[in-house]
Amino acid sequence: MLKGKNVLLGVTGSISAYKIANLASALVKLHAHVDVILTRNGAEFITPVTFETLTKNRCLTDTFDRSDVSEVKHIAVAERADVMLIAPASANCIAKLAHGIADDMLSTTFLAVKAPVLAAPAMNVNMFHNPAVQDNLKILESRGVTVIPPDSGMLACGAVGDGKLPSEQTLLDYILREIAKPKDMAGKKVLVTAGPTRESLDPVRFITNHSTGKMGYAVARQAMLRGADVTLVSGPVTIAPPPFVKVVNVQSAQEMFEAVAARFEGMDAVIMTAAVADYTPAETKTEKIKKSGDGADLALSLKRTTDILQWLGAHKKDGQRVCGFSMETENVLENSRAKLQKKNADMIAANSLKDTGSGFGTDTNHLTLITQSGVTDLPLLSKEQAADRLLDELNKL
Repeated sequence: MLKGKNVLLGVTGSISAYKIANLASALVKLHAHVDVILTRNGAEFITPVTFETLTKNRCLTDTFDRSDVSEVKHIAVAERADVMLIAPASANCIAKLAHGIADDMLSTTFLAVKAPVLAAPAMNVNMFHNPAVQDNLKILESRGVTVIPPDSGMLACGAVGDGKLPSEQTLLDYILREIAKPKDMAGKKVLVTAGPTRESLDPVRFITNHSTGKMGYAVARQAMLRGADVTLVSGPVTIAPPPFVKVVNVQSAQEMFEAVAARFEGMDAVIMTAAVADYTPAETKTEKIKKSGDGADLALSLKRTTDILQWLGAHKKDGQRVCGFSMETENVLENSRAKLQKKNADMIAANSLKDTGSGFGTDTNHLTLITQSGVTDLPLLSKEQAADRLLDELNKL
């Protein structure tokens, strides 16, 4: 994912410096080139050898290190960086960065970096909330530095409160948002629906389907990485929501319709991946079974739920794009083309439950993208790759 990308990590004096070893390893596994600058205080908590072993690059500690005279090191690493993350960022380091003090390798390199800079403060709760530290963070933010909020909890000193360095995954998510994808959807607002809906029969039972939400969550994540402002309306699923995405949790088809309808007007695109239940109980009646054992027969009177995709097609305005999904067991192209016309959609992403590796619960999908101008049959791809190809085609519209 990060092949050809250069990540510059700045590590300062904090017990949480150990987390950056895991982060460096994760970045290398994603094929990024990783440079690490370790301050003198940072080296009291973790050694340069750790980072050199993980990254296969020399860990930079001294501004005046002349082991490589072919380049001015702090300028060279600054110029090739696609993103710089300073984590953990100590109170001392934050103060120096805010006021332009350049007295070590990290602070000197920071002044030369033109790439996006992220800073993750980590310190005692009282230090973090000290007005001087807060003012310095505001100065950095005013100059374009993204400050990653610390987590709250038990700190190494025994205090409880803000000041914990976020998890390695959170730090990685911030880096990925900056450099994983070109920002070809920047400024676009995208609404994605995902997962199943549940129609309650009684306090215990409900009507639902096998959707896991994986495809919709992949679409939301890839759109976010490409710069879009993403809202995800999700039925009940068991997967973690993608970062930096506004999530609206719903249960029933009516709740999903209301959530979509309330937000549709401001959207550039809506992508309906959710498997919405077609029917909901109009009324229920319970009768006891006339035989031994416990239980009940349930007689149902059903009514159709609102067809959200058809409502979107009927209400879309110039410039808005609507994409629906079509899960078929036979006549995939014919049924999906008919759905495209009937729903007034701009694209239908069709897949067949009969295709190996496609459908509910898998990590892969085989999509056929159908528009008014043609058909694009994609190979079997990971759901993230399939999401990207879908977004490519939607952008062309």
